[in-house]
Amino acid sequence: MLLKVVPRLELDMSYASRRPWVPSARLMKKWAEAALNPLARPLTLSVRIVGKARSRSLNAHYRHKDKPTNVLSFAGAGIAPDGRSFLGELVICAPLVALEARAQHKTLAAHWAHLTIHGVLHLLGFDHERETEARKMAAREIQILDRLGFSNPYP
Repeated sequence: MLLKVVPRLELDMSYASRRPWVPSARLMKKWAEAALNPLARPLTLSVRIVGKARSRSLNAHYRHKDKPTNVLSFAGAGIAPDGRSFLGELVICAPLVALEARAQHKTLAAHWAHLTIHGVLHLLGFDHERETEARKMAAREIQILDRLGFSNPYP
């Protein structure tokens, strides 16, 4: 029997917004780890929880879209001299996540889990620009969320 080893994940969380509800660092770490394949080296992931104004400014600057977005993923710098690998940074807009969850009739936890996993998968190289890539990424998200007890986010 092959045991699946979850990589050690160091999570750096910061909160510029905590409303209406944001998950604890413990939950964010659990969801991020679920998206990771077993790796030998320790990983570092930064997660920044922001409001609409900051999300909008970052989205405008980096993606040339003048509106807030639910999650942005920024690739990390790679392997540090101490052997740790900086996976990257997720910037998640708390107010937008809440609005989307309500509009999509999802719990806040389910939507936060989905967006955390979605962002981590982007950092691992997944994308959804082309149809085939989108199907692969969605299938992986559904599989991970199911393992965590959440339903398919793409009804």
